[in-house]
Amino acid sequence: MEKKLTKEFIINLSKNKKEPKWMLDFRLKSFEAFQKIENPTYGPKLDIDFDKIVYYKNSGKMSDNWENVDKDIRKTFCDLGVIDAEKKYLDGVSNQYESEVIYHKQKKELEDKGIIFMSTDEALKKHEELFKKYFNNLVKYNENKYTALNGALWSGGTFIYIPKNTHLERPLQSYFRINTASLGQFERTIIIVDDNASLSYIEGCTAPTYSKASLHAGVVEIYVNKNAKCRYSTIQNWSTDVYNLVTKRAIIDDYGKMEWVDGNIGSKVTMKYPSCILKGNYSSGNSISIAYAKKGQSLDAGAKMIHIGKNTKSNIISKSLASNGGVSNYRGWTKILKSATNSHAKVKCDTILLDSISKSDTYPKNILGNNSSILEHEASVSKVSAEKIFYLNSKGIPEDQAKELLIMGFIDEFKKELPMEYAVELNRLMR
Repeated sequence: MEKKLTKEFIINLSKNKKEPKWMLDFRLKSFEAFQKIENPTYGPKLDIDFDKIVYYKNSGKMSDNWENVDKDIRKTFCDLGVIDAEKKYLDGVSNQYESEVIYHKQKKELEDKGIIFMSTDEALKKHEELFKKYFNNLVKYNENKYTALNGALWSGGTFIYIPKNTHLERPLQSYFRINTASLGQFERTIIIVDDNASLSYIEGCTAPTYSKASLHAGVVEIYVNKNAKCRYSTIQNWSTDVYNLVTKRAIIDDYGKMEWVDGNIGSKVTMKYPSCILKGNYSSGNSISIAYAKKGQSLDAGAKMIHIGKNTKSNIISKSLASNGGVSNYRGWTKILKSATNSHAKVKCDTILLDSISKSDTYPKNILGNNSSILEHEASVSKVSAEKIFYLNSKGIPEDQAKELLIMGFIDEFKKELPMEYAVELNRLMR
């Protein structure tokens, strides 16, 4: 395949993947939109040279046996702790390396229950009608420049369907690894949790540091049906040369519940705002997140909650940290429509600046459309307290350790929402 992003490149990509014609047509329509749409006018500056991005790289066929995976790739996932985690506390895993899923395995009991858990490419082939029903339904290809780019180039990602009245004892996990300089990764994830079912899903993301920028532009669509529950936990530790531009959205039916647990530790630039559309009566959406920006990093993160149904509830908790000149901003949107009577929304943004050269701003947009609902917003910005540092120093604790204790206390609310192994990993990353 040629390397430049052209119409011919996309035609060849779809041909090599042996996709149906409707998918090729969708890719070409998305590519046309990408060429026309400008970069967002808000948030961090995006200085991406699209002529230097590697748009597709296949590192081997997918396997359910690590012995059949390239030894260097296997070592990478072993060093990341992914292989060990699979054995200990997961019901199924999907690991993507560059542009394709290279390892996928699930317990047989999942298949016996009618659960579908596979790469999105595989789902297109094996469950085309179900796939077509939900694909590009919640996140439209032409919403912004990067949903359009994903529509043109999507590859890999995870497809999950949880049947009615089905509950998993342990989480499912996907792990995304960029290992090539200037690579573009465009996974597509679709999750459907049917009536009275529940799912806990974990996503991890990493990349080594290169001198050239890489691009991660994923799309996630989640459908939470009546009285169903979905928890989506993310820890991203992208290197400081990755543009992380992701669109994640869930729609929730009557009495359904969606939870976003979102940790942003790395990347050069992040723009990510997990969203809940509370369509059903008595549905609820929660988002708890942290964003930690260091030198050369600009993290623009937050959440969106749209209340449509009656008696709906939403809660956004955002924890931001910045050090060594980093920029960590909260950007959110909470809207209670006229139809969403007797609803309640709460937004809480807390920021700690670890020095005088770092920055943090809050960009909330709160809209209350009826008189029977409540919308609350509170925000705080503070520096690491000199008094608290002095007190801990007086107890024999060195300054670096004292700062660490204060920061760990600040993010404790977030850590409690993570699976234990991920909380341990978060502690290591923060240190």
